Parts: sequence; structure tokens; C-alpha cells
Amino acid sequence: MNVVTVVEVPQWRGSGAPTAERLKEGARLLADMVGAGQRVRVAVEDDLVTTAARVRTALEEASGDFVVTTGGDCGVELEPVAAPRRRYGDRLVVVWFDAHGDLNTPASSPSGAYHGMVLRALTGDGPVDLVAGDPLTPRQIVLTGARDLDAAEESFIKAAGIRHVPGPDATALIEAIELCGTERLHEVPPGTTPPHQVPPGTTPPHSTGPATPQRQDTTARDPRTGTTASRRMAAGGGGTVVYVHIDFDVLDPEIFTSVGSPAPGGLRPEELLSLVRAVGERFDVVGLGLMEYEPARKEDQELLSSLVTDLMAACGHA
Repeated sequence: MNVVTVVEVPQWRGSGAPTAERLKEGARLLADMVGAGQRVRVAVEDDLVTTAARVRTALEEASGDFVVTTGGDCGVELEPVAAPRRRYGDRLVVVWFDAHGDLNTPASSPSGAYHGMVLRALTGDGPVDLVAGDPLTPRQIVLTGARDLDAAEESFIKAAGIRHVPGPDATALIEAIELCGTERLHEVPPGTTPPHQVPPGTTPPHSTGPATPQRQDTTARDPRTGTTASRRMAAGGGGTVVYVHIDFDVLDPEIFTSVGSPAPGGLRPEELLSLVRAVGERFDVVGLGLMEYEPARKEDQELLSSLVTDLMAACGHA
């Protein structure tokens, strides 16, 4: 039986939003929506370093087959992403669904808020004691839905070769993840482009074939777990595995308003779900982070209640 553990982290001090204290309730409500077999609530402190250490302990002690972390601000994600990085190494690709890049440093950040630095910290560059000990390489990151980037973040994305899929294009997203894996397998030196591939930092071209990539080996599902053949092979055979991060400000604020840092445009809920489903059908999803929900409207809570259930199913863990 597939056991899901939810780790609830009601951290809000890492956010720069004036309404950030709502994140405490948001973390609780998201954890309720996950409906996991096991649930751990991390006691948070004003000191983000102490909270991060507690999150790491909670993750190490989690006994479920799949861990969902609910925040809280995006700074919560330091340890939940670091854990599969330690376990899977270069096989891991992090798909970062977020309106923002979260790629600032203390020197470049306009706000000084850690939630805008955490992905950069996961590459090893950030505040003292709040960086990954085993950093991600830029080719392990795919930004998805980002549309509010600071100038310093844009420069870093280009220089580091981070791939960016700005819109709801499942084909482009899958191709970007696959390119990350191809670079790993062929040990492509940084700054070079393999033949017939798109330069890092750009969106792969739209396919001239079907709307979704061909996945001949993903149709045979285990009747007990729903896991596809290709995802089972990825989990145990050295293939690419994916951590999915979702900051709910990736959604269009005209549809979903319960976030502290809204940005115009964005994905519709069904577009977000379609993208996550495409990832889950192609790759083994080894972790999920749900962040930055600031409860403000009943309609948003109703939307999320259904969406979170569907996202879990899309990741292969209904």
C-alpha cells in the first residue's frame, strides 16, 4: 500500500508579504487537503535556520513512501528538495512552478526575504547556514510559469543555463526535463549545447507532432499503485526523477487570489494540473511541495480542495 506522509511547516518569517502570517493557516489547510496516512507538524521558530533543521529531522524520520510538504513560505523548500538530492544525486530534476524565480541572493534581493532566495540557495549560493550542503546544478532546474523575474534573476538564469518554460506547454516542459537527463547521461560540459538540442535557458521548440510527447511505455500501470512502467524504471533503474514544487502564485490572480505576492497572468488551475499530470505520466515524482497559500476567500479554498486531490493523483499518489 502506498503510504503518504505530509510534513506541515507553518513558516511565514521567510516571506516578504504584508499578509504572510496567513501562511500558518494555509499550511494547515493544505495538509488537511492532502489527507495523508501520516502527518507531522513542524514547530517553527523566528530563526529560519532552526526551523530548517527541524524540517530535515522530520523528513529523515518520515516512514511513508511519498512525502508532501505543505508551507508556509517557499523558504520551507530548502530541506524537502535537499533530501531527494541526497538520495538521487544527479538523477533529480526540480520542476519549479512559481510566478517568481526565487533565485536572488542576499546581495541582489530587493526585499531581503528568504522565500525569494531559496532556489538559488539550493544551488549553493545564499545566506549563511541556509544553503544546500549538496547543491543542485543549474541543469537540474526547470522553471515553469515564472513571469515576475528580477533583473539579477534573469541574468543568472541566462548565465547558469537554467531552462524556463513560461507557459502551459506540456510538450516543452517534458522536453526540458528530458534535456536535463540527456546532459547528465552524456556529461555535457557547462555552457555547451548537445547536437539537436535547445540551448539551456530557452524554451524548447513546439513539437510538430502530437500535442503531448509520445509515451509508449507509460500506458501499462501497476493495478495496485497506478505506477506506469517507465516511472517504475526511472525509480529503480537510474533514470530521471522529479521533485515538483508548487507556489500557488503560479496561478492567475484573476482566478486565485489567496497569495501574498500575486503577479499578473499565470496558469489556470486546469493548466497547472495538466502540466503536473504530464510530468507524472513520464517520470517518477519523488516529492511534492505545496507553498504560499494565504487563505482569504472561500472560493479559493474550495478550488484548492479539489485541485490538491487531483495534483496528488497526477503525481501517482492518489
